[in-house]
Amino acid sequence: MKDGEDIQALMAGIGRAAKAAAAELAYATAERKHAALIGAAEAVWKRRDAIIAANAEDLAFGREKGLTAAMMDRLTLDEGRIRGIVDGLRSVAEQKDPVGEVIAEWDMASGLNIRRVRTPLGVVGVIYESRPNVTADAGALCLKSGNAVILRGGSESLHSSRAIHACLVEGLRSARLPEAAIQLVPTRDRAAVTEMLRMVEYIDVIVPRGGKGLVGLVQKEARVPVFAHLEGICHVYADGDADPEKARRVVLNAKTRRTGICGAAECLLIDRAFLAKHGTVLIEDLVKAGVEVRTEGELLNVPGTVQAAPDDFGREFLDMVIAAKLVDGVDEAIAHIRRYGSQHTEAILTENDACAARFFERLDSAILIRNASTQFADGGEFGMGAEIGIATGKMHARGPVGAEQLTSFKYLVTGDGTIRA
Repeated sequence: MKDGEDIQALMAGIGRAAKAAAAELAYATAERKHAALIGAAEAVWKRRDAIIAANAEDLAFGREKGLTAAMMDRLTLDEGRIRGIVDGLRSVAEQKDPVGEVIAEWDMASGLNIRRVRTPLGVVGVIYESRPNVTADAGALCLKSGNAVILRGGSESLHSSRAIHACLVEGLRSARLPEAAIQLVPTRDRAAVTEMLRMVEYIDVIVPRGGKGLVGLVQKEARVPVFAHLEGICHVYADGDADPEKARRVVLNAKTRRTGICGAAECLLIDRAFLAKHGTVLIEDLVKAGVEVRTEGELLNVPGTVQAAPDDFGREFLDMVIAAKLVDGVDEAIAHIRRYGSQHTEAILTENDACAARFFERLDSAILIRNASTQFADGGEFGMGAEIGIATGKMHARGPVGAEQLTSFKYLVTGDGTIRA
C-alpha cells in the first residue's frame, strides 16, 4: 500500500465484500457451514508442512523484532499445535448451530405468538497479535454463528495467518459459501487497524486479542462496539482449608503450563492459616520450577524470591514471573482481587464450601474457579470448541466468546388478522 488513501480503499472494499457475505451467511444452512469447517480442517492438515514453513518465516521475523520467549511461544506452530487447530475446527463444526434457535416463546392475550430467536451479529472484526491459531478459531466461530469476519493478525504472524486463511477459504469454496465470509487484511500497515475501528458502516463489533497496548488502543479509539479484556491479571487464592497436594498441583499448572496466555496466573495469594499449616511449599515449588517469585514480608525468607515492587501487584507478566502475597482470610483476598484484578479469572483452593461460596458470591470476575487451574479459562475447555476471546465487560457477552455469544436476537411475531384495541 502506498499511502493512506490506498489503505482506505482497500479496507472499504473488504468491508463491502464482508457485508454482502454476511447477508448470505445469515440464512446459510447448518449443513453447509458444517461442510465448510470440515473442509477447512482437512485443508489445514493436508497443508501442515506449508503452514510450518510459513511459520518459520514469522519466527525469524519475531526474533529480529526481539520478541520475548513467551511471545515466541505464542507465535510458534508445530505439528502438535496444528493438530490442535484441526481439532478445534472439527469441534466447532460439531457444535449446535445457534442461528435460528428459539430462546423464548410465548402467547399474548391479544392473540399474538412471539418468539425470540438467535440471529447473527453481521460482520465481526478481529484484531489480534502473535497467535496464528486465532485465525482459525475466529474464522470458524464467526462462520458457525453466521457472521462474516475481517481478520487483522499481528505483523509477526502474517505468513502463518495467510497460510491458515487459505485453508479456511478452501473450506468455504468447497461448501459453496461466499469466500468473502472470512477475509484476512493483507498488509502489516497499522493504518488498516485505524480504518477497522472507524468502519461503522461495515463492521458490527470489534474483538481485540492481544496485550494491554493493543486492547487499550482499540477501546479508546473504536467507533464500533467492542468485546474486549484489557489484561488477564488472574489470581489464585490458597485458603486455610485448602488441600495442600491439590494446591501444589494447581498453582504450578496455573503459572507454568503456558505463561503467555491470558489465563496464566499472575498473582498467588496465600492465607496465613495455610502458611501456618503447610509452610511455604507453594512458593518453594514455584522457585524450583524456575519461576521468579516477587513477594514481600515473611515470604522473602524463601530462597530464590525477590522483593516485589508496588506495581507487581496488578501486573500481567506473561512470563515465568509471579507476584505473591500473604492475606488474612478470604475477605482480604477478595479485597486484594477487587483492587488489583482485571475481572478475567480467579481461582480459590479450598475444601470449605462456605468459603468457596463467599468467594464466588463477592467477586465479579468473568470466570471464577474452585480447586482447578486458571488455565481452564478457555472456550475449548468450556465445550465451545474454540473461542474468539475472553470478554470481561458486562454488556452482551462475558467470559469465553464462542459461537452462541456471537449472536444477537430478533423477535418473530405472528398474528391472525390481529389488531390492537
